[in-house]
Amino acid sequence: MGEYLSLLMFPALIALIFLGLQISFAMMLSAAAFGYLVFEDVVAYQLLSKIEETASNSVLAAVPLFIFMGAMLEKSGIAERLFHAIHLWTRRLPGGIGVGTILLGTIFAAASGVVGATEAVIGLLAIPIMLKHQYDKRLLSGVICASGSLGTAIPPSITVIVLGPVAGVSVGQLFNGLLLPGLLMAGLFILYVILVATLKPSLAPSGHEEAEAVPLSEKLKVTVTALLPAAALIFTVLGTILLGLATPTEASACGAVGAVLLSILYRSCSLPVLWESVLRTVNISAMILMIVMAGNMFAGIFFATGGMGTVQSLLMDSGLNRYAVLAMILLIAFIAGFLLDMMSVVLIIIPVAMPIVRLLGFDEIWFCVAFLVILQTSYLTPPLAPSIFYLRAISPPSITLKHMYAGVIPFIVIQIMVLTAVLAIPELATWLPEKLTKTTW
Repeated sequence: MGEYLSLLMFPALIALIFLGLQISFAMMLSAAAFGYLVFEDVVAYQLLSKIEETASNSVLAAVPLFIFMGAMLEKSGIAERLFHAIHLWTRRLPGGIGVGTILLGTIFAAASGVVGATEAVIGLLAIPIMLKHQYDKRLLSGVICASGSLGTAIPPSITVIVLGPVAGVSVGQLFNGLLLPGLLMAGLFILYVILVATLKPSLAPSGHEEAEAVPLSEKLKVTVTALLPAAALIFTVLGTILLGLATPTEASACGAVGAVLLSILYRSCSLPVLWESVLRTVNISAMILMIVMAGNMFAGIFFATGGMGTVQSLLMDSGLNRYAVLAMILLIAFIAGFLLDMMSVVLIIIPVAMPIVRLLGFDEIWFCVAFLVILQTSYLTPPLAPSIFYLRAISPPSITLKHMYAGVIPFIVIQIMVLTAVLAIPELATWLPEKLTKTTW
């Protein structure tokens, strides 16, 4: 009975979310209720063991450290310096402000890993400038949302740090596998903005006049003082992980210290800045880790009640070939991304999907990268796109939901192109992990 009862956990979870219950509490309540129906009082021990399992996971220690690093970069004004430095070099290009915004999104994603924080910082910095230069509001909306979404596709991503232990895959290897698709996506975003600005300059004025007034010596000075320290910080974090010199937790600790040192170097470190950064870190970390713990409870009860075996049987007995089964898993992830936040989708679907992926003989890294790309696409896709609601919270009333919905569509198409490329050319996700795995360090 438990095997079939467990399949009702998902409809029950969705119902609780639609009733207004927060996602973490909805998952815990579903797990407790269905676990009690099958195991009665023993369910308390099962749920408590998941709390201990989450608390003792050393990889998750990287989550608050990465969040603190991103918060320090934002609160101390380092992100603003970065945007100014990038803007100096890109605004002579067609759509230069949009190009600079995407580059900032790429850099900040590589230094933060938190999607919502990335979009908020980029939006607050870029929206006033893009409006001043009379950017088309649809293009503006699409650029901000797409740039913010790079927090999932560019390592180090908090979503990856959570996904790795759940999937039983090395977080470092996932970072390696995600790097090329993430950079490809950012590059295609930039090419799209340049193409639009070239074909219809009125949609994305470049700010060319202002750029001529800045001498080369000033540009080089700003670059050395703003971009190079940030690049060193990113290498400290991302480079050491990719090269196998540090674990994600060790690298995140170095990044957190590096962000504080940078703020001291720029003379922008103060007690209010540190306090606000710590507060943001505590708030976001508590939310993420609460969801992780609740997801572990939900997945644990689903496994214990035989749900995994039931799902496997249903898929294997369906007569579909392995690629059709893979497409079905990715489609479910895409639909789930409409209703749930990224962490919840990972914690609900990955424990069910990974045994099937292994059974079908697919490469684990390749599947996880494809899963992350489609998760990022759902994050951007209307009508329930979280990225649009983040933008709505920081944008002026003149930018309407209609502008936002229309603006993200071209970038969704680009993300689907990247997903297609990853599925058709697995080496995009597997080549770098294989190469870096062979290094002696």
